[in-house]
Amino acid sequence: FALSSATSACSFVVQGLIFVALPFLFQFVMGYSQVKAGLLITPWPATLVLMPLIAMPLTNRVSPGLLGGIGLLLLACGLVSLATMPVDAGNFAIAWRLVLCGVGFGFFQSPNMLSLLSSAPRNRSGGASGILAASRLFGQAVGASVVAICLTVVPVGGVIHALWIGAGFAVLGSVFSFLRLMPGFRRG
Repeated sequence: FALSSATSACSFVVQGLIFVALPFLFQFVMGYSQVKAGLLITPWPATLVLMPLIAMPLTNRVSPGLLGGIGLLLLACGLVSLATMPVDAGNFAIAWRLVLCGVGFGFFQSPNMLSLLSSAPRNRSGGASGILAASRLFGQAVGASVVAICLTVVPVGGVIHALWIGAGFAVLGSVFSFLRLMPGFRRG
């Protein structure tokens, strides 16, 4: 339960960070209009709509810790590819990177929610749901704060720094997720 909560918090730091950082990246670094910047973000949420159709059936055969760990590593790779993306990257170059982020987050999100909620006793399911919501809100607030700090401390290039920090949180979440596979951390 604790590892699922920690993994969730890390992943939502990344989500909060990316949805605040991307408009700055697309508008002020890459020079796109507000409308175009909004449209360029679309591949991530569009991918997330489809991922439960793939991730949830896999949860019956593959541990949520493994799916989540791999998913968060994919998310980290997507963030690194965004951080190292050329300023003149085209729509397709942006879209595949965001699809990779969406696939990674999608492999993590549904299996982790199932793991977190099912690891609590039935009479504590309301509390488990509250912890999940608190992890989400905490993570998103931290992610947005990280972007604000990066833009304040490093006005030029702060968005890129934020993406690297997001990749670090994704890797940390992946470690927490993989720890759930270790015998000492599993419930017997």
